Amino acid sequence: MRVFTDLHQLPPFSDTVVTIGSFDGVHTGHRRILEQVQTLARSLGSESIVLTFEPHPRTVLHPDDPSFKLITLSAEKIKLLEQCGVDNVVLAPFTLEFARQSARAYVEDFLIRNFHPKYIVIGYDHRFGANREGNIDFLKKYEAEGAFSLLEIPAQEVDDIAVSSSKIRNAIDSADILHANRLLGYPFFFTGQVVEGNRIGRTIGFPTANIRIADRHKLIPPAGIYAARANLIHNSSSEEERALDAMLYIGHRPTIAGANEKTIEAHLLDFEGDLYGREIAVEVLDFIRSDKKLDGLEALRAQIEADKVEIEKRLEESVSAVADPTPDPSPEREGGRDRVRSAAPLPFRGGVGGGVAIVILNYNTRRHLQEYLPSVVAHSAGTRIIVADNGSPDDSISFLREHYPDIEVLDLKQNYGFAQGYNEALRQVKSDIYVILNSDVEVTAGWMEPVLKAMRDNPAIAIAQPKIMAWSNKRRFEYAGAAGGWIDYLGYPFCRGRIFSYNEEDQGQYDTPEACFWAAGAAFFIRADMYHRFDGFDGDYFAHNEEIDLCWRLKRAGYQVWCIPQSVVYHLGGGTLEYESPRKVFLNFRNSLYTLLKNEPVAKLLWLLPARFLLDGVAGARFALKGQFRAIWSIVEAHFSFYKNFGDTLRKRQNIASIIAKERIGPIDENGVFRGSIVWSHYALRIKRFSKLLKQK
Repeated sequence: MRVFTDLHQLPPFSDTVVTIGSFDGVHTGHRRILEQVQTLARSLGSESIVLTFEPHPRTVLHPDDPSFKLITLSAEKIKLLEQCGVDNVVLAPFTLEFARQSARAYVEDFLIRNFHPKYIVIGYDHRFGANREGNIDFLKKYEAEGAFSLLEIPAQEVDDIAVSSSKIRNAIDSADILHANRLLGYPFFFTGQVVEGNRIGRTIGFPTANIRIADRHKLIPPAGIYAARANLIHNSSSEEERALDAMLYIGHRPTIAGANEKTIEAHLLDFEGDLYGREIAVEVLDFIRSDKKLDGLEALRAQIEADKVEIEKRLEESVSAVADPTPDPSPEREGGRDRVRSAAPLPFRGGVGGGVAIVILNYNTRRHLQEYLPSVVAHSAGTRIIVADNGSPDDSISFLREHYPDIEVLDLKQNYGFAQGYNEALRQVKSDIYVILNSDVEVTAGWMEPVLKAMRDNPAIAIAQPKIMAWSNKRRFEYAGAAGGWIDYLGYPFCRGRIFSYNEEDQGQYDTPEACFWAAGAAFFIRADMYHRFDGFDGDYFAHNEEIDLCWRLKRAGYQVWCIPQSVVYHLGGGTLEYESPRKVFLNFRNSLYTLLKNEPVAKLLWLLPARFLLDGVAGARFALKGQFRAIWSIVEAHFSFYKNFGDTLRKRQNIASIIAKERIGPIDENGVFRGSIVWSHYALRIKRFSKLLKQK
């Protein structure tokens, strides 16, 4: 990450993605915005710029306000922004002269001339220029002229960030450190220099580092004793930073006669040495007790001994919470207290097992668990494996508890179907990445790491799948997903490696990782926060097409879906419903119509829905020629069900639009869309292979 404090030293930026703000605290709300900025920049092949001001504008405009405090000073903010993966941070000098420039000068002479933005990501309430004359509407005039594009942060999200910042300050002010740290997403910390003290701590066996914070605007917790962790900042590039458990004291030392100045002191556990002149960053992990006056130094020593025992206990608890791969981010407190994490949240933690949960939905398929689960256990070491049972009448649960006691079992009590079953299950699973895996899938050695690496390297990938081969014929692609799902202009899905019922033989022709339109629910990797923020699967689908619908929603918000063929799994297919069973025909035809109504533009739907009515009739004729008359009735029932639920689906469409507006990181990702008709190409032009389809296109 590059940091610039002098506008004259800026490089020649071009087509950047710029976001502007104070980002005080760089808390979880900010990080969500920064993740969107980073994702948009990478999708454009550009750079991200976080533009903030130094000193903080309020200290310039209201220099005599003693109440103004900052959660993070500039150097601390830079460190946190670097952890977020930001490409460039610009601390633009803020002066009274800068504040008096016109809104036009701010946009043309400051923003455009210095940063040449392709996108500006900004809140609805951003004001700039003399007398705060500039606002989001002022910027939209430039957008209309093609100067740049605006990505407006929704009002609710901006307000939530402001509320979070206030809550964090209030929590720190009231010594509710655990709550503050949960809102921050990392431990609150301050940085200062170790200076000479009166060395009283040495005389009672607890030498302390007296810490001086130079900037009076830094927010400091109230007087008291805290569990902490001290990081000794290295003096040279060859010296490593050291993190040490610590006891932190803030107060006026009421037990010491003549002491009246507020001090900040840290006793570092298991440390000996001279720290004078060193820079030290102290993470405040937990509040232990308020400051109080004691009867002399011996009473003080005894109290510090008791504090040490309690602090070591709290620190041990915080280590356990960090080691837990699925920390609970909810506001509820465990045992009356939040758990503390000492690392800022990342898109997901590294390693195959870190922050990844394999979730298998089961309904009455003990035979599949017996056949395929051994491969999942063998090739997913260190990863949580969870089987969510959809109220199976067979002995699936007792089988799992007897033979796989280490696998977590969620008893859902009833059959919710595939879509709602996963919604119910995943509400109970805290993770960074969900791997939704069918019970009839055999996995191979190293099957997860290629997909996880791709998602680590490209934050724009919200969903991904491995190459899916047929279990019954391992040389051929499997129907459900193959080497990545596509869709044609009329909304008919097909795959790289499978067009309708023709499954190609795998000869390495699709071994290049590629963005696609949808990923198969048989082996479906998705970022957990994306799943929940986009409302997961549509439970009314019951089963089939729900993964296409979810992928489509995310792609409309600018996220990407990929197939990573270096990962390989084998899928039995039709394990719960045969591919041409009447029930499956009904679900596929109805849910496909649901998906179109929820995601296609209105103008297109006006002709597309009648066209699909006719084309579905043609499909019925094909079933008639094959003697599958029950399938014809399934198509009729699918249309009746679709029109019966038309109003409910329109309401879902409106809700989806509001979610996408809030979560959008860029324009719709159109990878995986075939601009022709797959029906015409396959049945009229006799194209069976995906590679020939692209040549025909």
